[in-house]
Amino acid sequence: MTKFAAMTSAAAIAAVLGGTAAYTYLRPMPDCGGNSVAGGSAAIGGPFTLLDGTGREVTDQDVIDGPTLVYFGYTFCPDVCPFDVARNAVAVDILDEMGHDVTPLFITVDPQRDTVEIVADYARDMHPRMIALTGSDEQVRDAARQYRVFYAKGSGDGDFYLMDHSTFTYLMFPETGLATYFGRATSPEDMASETACLIESA
Repeated sequence: MTKFAAMTSAAAIAAVLGGTAAYTYLRPMPDCGGNSVAGGSAAIGGPFTLLDGTGREVTDQDVIDGPTLVYFGYTFCPDVCPFDVARNAVAVDILDEMGHDVTPLFITVDPQRDTVEIVADYARDMHPRMIALTGSDEQVRDAARQYRVFYAKGSGDGDFYLMDHSTFTYLMFPETGLATYFGRATSPEDMASETACLIESA
């Protein structure tokens, strides 16, 4: 991810969450630390239609039916995405041990290379419960827009190119939407702790 992409994405999230400040002030926030958003933020997250690993068309309501860690990346990513997705998977396993069922959700920002078959294999390799989604250029663009996710084709030629993209992981609840978001520096233990606190406080 480029420095510009990181700054753009962080600024967008800050602006969106700033709009919830009055609501947050009026409604007590559970003391879970991190970036918890009291009552959720309707400005991040929303309806989308994509394809799952079987080629079936699914909506946000189909896949976010419980606490869900949503991450946008791409399977050909050489470094950032594998680390983040593996971190999310470890957090999900820790949450399992704590008695909380959380789904890791991966949405590609590279639908040209990330076919249905490739995202299916990726999900299977990363975590038994992971859901990985792809779709048309328009479907992916619409989903990314709902989450204020930046992405763009980066350097490279032919099929060998990188994708610049934001790297936040969003904890979404089906009833209230965004509960918190995690940056790359968050450890799986801290992610699991904050997630568990928010689930128990919901």
